[in-house]
Amino acid sequence: MKTSVIQTASFLLFLITIIFYSPAFPAEEDDNLTLASPDGSIRVDISITNYIAYSVSYKENPLIKASKISMTVNGSRILGENPKVLKSYTRFIDEITRPALKQKSALVRDLCNMLRIDFDKNYSLIFRVYNDGIAYRFKTHINDTITVTSENVEFNFADDYHIYFPEEESFFSHQEREYKYLKISQVPSSRFSSIPALVDCGNIKIGITEADLFDYPGFYLTHTDSNSMKLNAVFPGYPLEVEQTNDRDVKVTKHADYLARTIGARDFPWRVLIITEKDEDLIATQMVYRLASPVKITNTSWIKPGKVAWDWWNALNIYGVDFRSGVNTETYKYFIDFASEYGIEYVILDEGWYKTGNLLEVNPEINLTEIIDHANKKNVGIILWVIWKTLDDQWDDAFKMFDSLDVKGIKVDFMQRDDQWMVNYYERVAKEAASRELLVDFHGAYKPTGLLRTYPNVITSEGVMGNEWNKWSENITPEHTVTLPFIRMLAGPMDFTPGAMLNATKEDFNVAFNRPMSQGTRCHQLAMYVVYESPLQMLCDNPSNYLKENECLDFLSAVPSVWDTTIVLDAKVSDYILIARRSGNEWYVGAMTDWAPRNLTLNCSFLKDGDYNIEFYRDGVNADKYAGDYKKVESQISASDKLKLHLAPGGGWAARIYPK
Repeated sequence: MKTSVIQTASFLLFLITIIFYSPAFPAEEDDNLTLASPDGSIRVDISITNYIAYSVSYKENPLIKASKISMTVNGSRILGENPKVLKSYTRFIDEITRPALKQKSALVRDLCNMLRIDFDKNYSLIFRVYNDGIAYRFKTHINDTITVTSENVEFNFADDYHIYFPEEESFFSHQEREYKYLKISQVPSSRFSSIPALVDCGNIKIGITEADLFDYPGFYLTHTDSNSMKLNAVFPGYPLEVEQTNDRDVKVTKHADYLARTIGARDFPWRVLIITEKDEDLIATQMVYRLASPVKITNTSWIKPGKVAWDWWNALNIYGVDFRSGVNTETYKYFIDFASEYGIEYVILDEGWYKTGNLLEVNPEINLTEIIDHANKKNVGIILWVIWKTLDDQWDDAFKMFDSLDVKGIKVDFMQRDDQWMVNYYERVAKEAASRELLVDFHGAYKPTGLLRTYPNVITSEGVMGNEWNKWSENITPEHTVTLPFIRMLAGPMDFTPGAMLNATKEDFNVAFNRPMSQGTRCHQLAMYVVYESPLQMLCDNPSNYLKENECLDFLSAVPSVWDTTIVLDAKVSDYILIARRSGNEWYVGAMTDWAPRNLTLNCSFLKDGDYNIEFYRDGVNADKYAGDYKKVESQISASDKLKLHLAPGGGWAARIYPK
């Protein structure tokens, strides 16, 4: 019997080591309120006249000019119009949280100043100002169901800054986009993007996203006023009519003229601005995690991060065996044996294991019970891929089957929406899976908004233009891959699926669906295991390719997927990154560059005193001509050392450091 229980009330499964609350006291009740970050660098000014507006400055430099906040409920009731303040108070928060499933650190510090403003008409606005950004949300106190007709979210920038704009074509999207570098004025109202998006204000960067998204649609960005530098949120309306065109695509054909119908006493999602002067801090921030609702699973001991051998990207093209490779029992046993020998915790059975449209009809070429029994004997967990619609249609029977088979997780794919109905579907899957001790990997998904904190069995998410795109496009360039950590990773775990063993220079790259390759060097791919955050980290290539690369397997076997400490040593958006992460008493270092060759310096002062062994992988002398060229070096280092790193075009550098 599985013991996990889902609570309706939040269960705070964390260790609070420091809590300092200032006594709540009324703020001055006039037309203007001010809230600053604990270090004083960021300031938010809230103006309350016949409407509510906020502005943001960093070290006295204006970034966001007066931007209106409002929400319309039940057709005509505008929260934020002619507001009357009943009371307001501030609070200083300093909490240390121990995540149930860590990602970039074993502890997360939530340090901010908070302002709550209560208005008549039964609503409040809550602001939080951190040293690395701001967030605000609506809170309503209405004892009835409400219909949210619209919400006005705007970011009125002080100048015509550039934006990294992940442009969308419609609300029906996997949110797998390239980042177009545009001026805000170049974004017409006919164009919109998903989030996170990143605004480049020169020395300062501002990431725009949201957190704690429940029972409400996600938002997108557009530029509606050609006379201002104002970015506005746009939302998908509630789906009234849908059309299912195949087993996985369910498109909304008619949206309602409202966003959500929901309970009237609730917190709404946080609107988040991550503000940093150093590009490195975009990677270090844990803003979305801090703002997410606390964990709702009482027992999380069964949630095990790790690496997973993946079958689909490599088209199951194993070789050097005496059986026909493909979606069959022998092939999956081969994957399991490989995973077991090299300490890979999981194997995924992706598309093909069941008959499309019926989860209960297993492919006759597969003996699923035999595969899972073999995996259990080898101490390897099985994760099953499912199309979201089929899972929804066969909900009870499917989850009973997962229970009876004793699989460890499900990969739910092709949702491609974030309207209110679909956002609720995510939570429904998370709850049901947790009650049965199943991990969840959402693919074909919208960006994370903190679900990993609330339901840590939702161990990773896609919502990224990742390695799979190499099978059909030329878009996954090293410039793209060194942009992702600064923008997409702001939102949370990123199932990019690294690990390509066929590597190509810009000139040599070819699209090949069944024998895919990656752009950039072998070390560029190895470094992704340190740079990219995903508690469930894929090995996308096939075991036969890995088995020819014993030195790479040494690294892939050892590298963790979760971290106790993260230190970003050097970084520049879209150009390069150098990062060190600690797991236990071992450190791992990853460096990646775009198509420009680059020299970086690894200052080892993050190490404690003592002598260490280092195993590092560097681009080979000929990696600029043959991207698979690399060299493994074993040596000793100490905290006083500074290593010179040379990265080839599209190159990388990866290291494991451990005590002698």
